[in-house]
Amino acid sequence: MDNFMFHTPTRIFFGKGMISNLKRIRAYGNTALMVYGKSSIIKAGIYDQVMNELKAADMKVVELSGVDPNPRIETVREGISLCRENDVDVVLAVGGGSSIDCAKVIAAGVKYEGDPWDLVLDGSKISEALPVVSVLTMAATGSEMDAFAVISDMGKNDKLGTGAECLKPVFSILDPEYTYTVPRKHTVAGVADIMSHTLENYFAPNKGAFIQARMAEAVLKTCIKYGPIAAENPRNYEARANIMWASSLAINGLLSSGADVDWTVHGMEHELSAYYDITHGEGLALLTPHWMGYVLSEETLWKFKDFGINVWGVDSSIGDWEIAEMSIEKTSEFFRSLGLPMTLSQVGIGREKLSEMSDKLKGKFEHSFVSLSSEDVLKIYEAAL
Repeated sequence: MDNFMFHTPTRIFFGKGMISNLKRIRAYGNTALMVYGKSSIIKAGIYDQVMNELKAADMKVVELSGVDPNPRIETVREGISLCRENDVDVVLAVGGGSSIDCAKVIAAGVKYEGDPWDLVLDGSKISEALPVVSVLTMAATGSEMDAFAVISDMGKNDKLGTGAECLKPVFSILDPEYTYTVPRKHTVAGVADIMSHTLENYFAPNKGAFIQARMAEAVLKTCIKYGPIAAENPRNYEARANIMWASSLAINGLLSSGADVDWTVHGMEHELSAYYDITHGEGLALLTPHWMGYVLSEETLWKFKDFGINVWGVDSSIGDWEIAEMSIEKTSEFFRSLGLPMTLSQVGIGREKLSEMSDKLKGKFEHSFVSLSSEDVLKIYEAAL
């Protein structure tokens, strides 16, 4: 197991009615910038509940709505201007990962004199940020408990991740009932996103990180059990609760500490989203089995064997290669059973930009589970067509 520093300062209020804890935001100042998407939180009644709690806390509220599913740098700039004009003390995100990511970079950008895109390009420039609070309405990205944010500049076809310890929310409210109205398409895409976060951590070369691997397997099995239930019965509290907590555990550092590795599938998918603005979880689902098939070798067979036996319940008495291949097939079958697209053509992506996208990833995956060149990436893209 590698050396690591593990720190999770985010306080989690989990369960029904936990929105009552939003009044605690008053400890961080008098004025909040509330960052959210479009009309979904209004239709679901979440907006009114949030505003009632903020009113009870005697908070002044400035609103920034319309955050896109792949949040734009232009929205971040707008949020920074609102914070400075209104002397905002704390940034409150109400929504899924997009709203929280946008809020995080706004919070850091207020404390930075230059353009906030600098902070996306280089997270080391983030030295301080306004406090961030989140009310989660969709389980997927784990942004409610991690240090990371992903922001897009669609004009440059760039979708990049950044991060800093000060971006971790000071507290987050996770009420599974708030996810009841999430459409099926986004519910299953969220499950794929959670599984991908877990797989990126799980497929690490460190054989000594036994406990991290077993915890990752538990998260994966949770998604496999409850993903289909949530998709078919969206108001099933048990399913929504387990998926919501799995989302946080997948990326809060618990699974990666001691077995850290550069992520591959996320990097490849970010290019798809940057060029074609597709749903992130769908892109991850369709790329994952193709990446798995490409990196399977004698050197990586041990990990796929564990994956097949411990996650998918493949018979351990059959040959190791058969176990590995069955694990990949079962992964693909599971995503397909949820109705997720499994080819690039299904999400409107052809061959035209594949070389350009893979060239942008040159040198990005030298310290991944399996080192990949831009040529390797192109082959994976082509296999996914």
